[in-house]
Amino acid sequence: MRKIYLTLITIFCTLNILAQGWPANYGGVMLQGFYWDSYTDTQWSNLENQADTLSKYFNLIWVPQSGYCNTYTNQMGYADIWWFNQNSCFGTDRELKSMITTFKGKGLLTIADVVINHKNGKTNWCDFPTETWNGQTMNWSLADICAGDDNGKTKAAGYNVTGAADTGDDFDGCRDLDHTSLNVQKNIKLYLHFLEEEMGYSGFRYDMTGGYAPKYTQLYNEDAKPAFSVGEYWRSDGINGLKNWVDGTGKTSAAFDFELKWLINSAFSSTSNFKNLADYTSKALIGQDGYSQYAVTFVDNHDTGRESSEALHANIEAANAYILTMPGTPCIFLSHWKAYKKAIKKLILARRIAGITNQSTVFYSEGEDNGYSVGVKGNNGSALLLLGTTTTSTDGYELACEGENYKLYITKGLDLTAINEVGDEKSTITLPSFVTAQEGTYAYFEEPSTWSNTINVWAWYSNATNDNLYGSTAKWPGVSTDVTYAGENNGKKVFLWKYSGTNNAPDKIIFNDGTNQTNDFDFVNGSYYTIDGSQAVVTGIRKITVTTNKKNDSDNKRYNLSGQRVPPDYKGIVIVKGKKYIN
Repeated sequence: MRKIYLTLITIFCTLNILAQGWPANYGGVMLQGFYWDSYTDTQWSNLENQADTLSKYFNLIWVPQSGYCNTYTNQMGYADIWWFNQNSCFGTDRELKSMITTFKGKGLLTIADVVINHKNGKTNWCDFPTETWNGQTMNWSLADICAGDDNGKTKAAGYNVTGAADTGDDFDGCRDLDHTSLNVQKNIKLYLHFLEEEMGYSGFRYDMTGGYAPKYTQLYNEDAKPAFSVGEYWRSDGINGLKNWVDGTGKTSAAFDFELKWLINSAFSSTSNFKNLADYTSKALIGQDGYSQYAVTFVDNHDTGRESSEALHANIEAANAYILTMPGTPCIFLSHWKAYKKAIKKLILARRIAGITNQSTVFYSEGEDNGYSVGVKGNNGSALLLLGTTTTSTDGYELACEGENYKLYITKGLDLTAINEVGDEKSTITLPSFVTAQEGTYAYFEEPSTWSNTINVWAWYSNATNDNLYGSTAKWPGVSTDVTYAGENNGKKVFLWKYSGTNNAPDKIIFNDGTNQTNDFDFVNGSYYTIDGSQAVVTGIRKITVTTNKKNDSDNKRYNLSGQRVPPDYKGIVIVKGKKYIN
C-alpha cells in the first residue's frame, strides 16, 4: 500500500504544474461536499473537521459557490452578487481558507463552484457591486448584460441593457452576462485568479455552461490554467451535445456525464433493467472513444437529488459501485456518502487497489435478464462488477466487497487488507428529546424544509408476491393516517410513523409528500430517518439484554445501533426485529 500512496503524492505534485483541463489517466475520486440546503453539513468548519477521513478516500472536493449573496442564511450561492467577499452561509472567508489549506496539506484539493453565466444585483436587478482585489477594480455597466435578458423582461422593467445577444440559453431570475464583452471577460479572469491565488482553490466547476458558448470556458481556462475544470452542461441535445461542448472548450474542460446519469436512472430503477447499462458505449460520455478522460460521472447531485423525477430512488449503493468501477472520474454525492459510507469507502479502496483511472479499458460488458456484468482493466489488476443475477464466471478474481444487488471482484493476489479493515460507521446525530421508544413497528422521519407538511409512507416486503405492508390494494403515495407530527429538530419538522396493522414489519420504506420522496430505505424498526437515510436507531427499544442463538436464522436480519446491516457473527449489541440483543 505504501507504494500506492507514494504514487498518489507524486500525482498531486504533478497536478500543480498542469496548465488546464482534466488530467489523463487520473485515478482520483471527487466528493460533492453539499446537497441542496446543506447549510449545517457543509459548514466549512464541519468539513474541515472531517479532513483526516475525507482525504483517505477522496482526492477532490467540490464545494458550493462561496461568495456573499446579501445574506448569511438559506442561500446556496447560485444567485451570486459579490465575488471577492467570501463570507457566506457556510462560514467566513477565514474558515474557508483554513479548510482549503487543511485539505491541501492532506492531498485533498478543493474545486470552486464558479457561477459566471449570470449575476445578481445588490439592491435591484442590475446594480452589480464594484469590487477591488490585488490593486485591480471590477466595474460593471448595463452594457455587460445580454440585450434580450430574461426574454426581454429586464428592458421592460426599465433597465436599458445593451449587451450582445446571449450566446447560450437564457436564465430567468438573474441577469445573463454578455461573454462577448471585453469588460465581462476581464472581470471573470480576475475573479478566477482571485479564487486560485487568494482563496487557494485548485480547480473550477462551471455552473450552467449551456448558458454561454463553450469557447469562453476555453478563454477563461487558458488564462487561469486550473489543474481541474468541469462544466455543468445539462441540456437535451444528447451525447453529441455533450461531446460538442467538450470539443468547444478546446478540451480544456471535462463535463459531468449527464447522459450516463439518465442511463443509470433507467438501469437501476429495477433489477430487470440492469442490462440497459450495456448501452453506455452509445449513450454515455465514458463510452465515447477519447472522451472518458473528460467525463465526470455521478449518480445524483444537488439539483437532481432534490427532484423526485430526476433522482435515483432504488439501488443507490449498487449505482455508486458502478461509477466507482467504470472509467471517468467518479463524483460521489454527499447524501450518498453519508448514507452508504462504509460501502463507498470499500468501493473507493477497491478502485484504487486495482488501479482504475479515468481512461481504463472496459474489456467485458454483458447484460442478462436480471443482471449485468462489467470488467475494467486497471493499472494493477482488473475489477469485475456483477449487478443483480448473472452467470458470469469469477475465476481468477477475489470478492472485494458486496451489497444489495452487487458484488465487486478484483484480480486475485492484490492486497485487500485496507478493504477488510473498514469498520462500521457510528451515528453522529443527536436525537431530540421527544424521539422516544415505541411499542410495535414504527419510525421517525425528519422532513426537509422544502417539503409540504403531509407525509405518506410506502412500505413493502422485498421478497414477497403481495409485497405491500398495507395489502395488495395499496396505492401510491401510500398511507398518511398512521403518521403524526412529533416535534421540531433544528428547524425541521419530525413525524412519527406508527403502524396500526397486524402484519410483520416491512423490509423497505419510502417517505414522501406526494411530490417529493426519499430513496428506497432499508427498514430498521425504531429508526430516525432523514432525507439521507437511517441516521440512528432509537436506543432503549426494549430493555432486554440476552444472548441470541439465532445466528444461522436468515429470517432474522441484524443491525447495529447505527442502523447498518451486520452479518450473523457480528459481536456486540444488535437489533433483531426491533429488539436488542448482545450477540
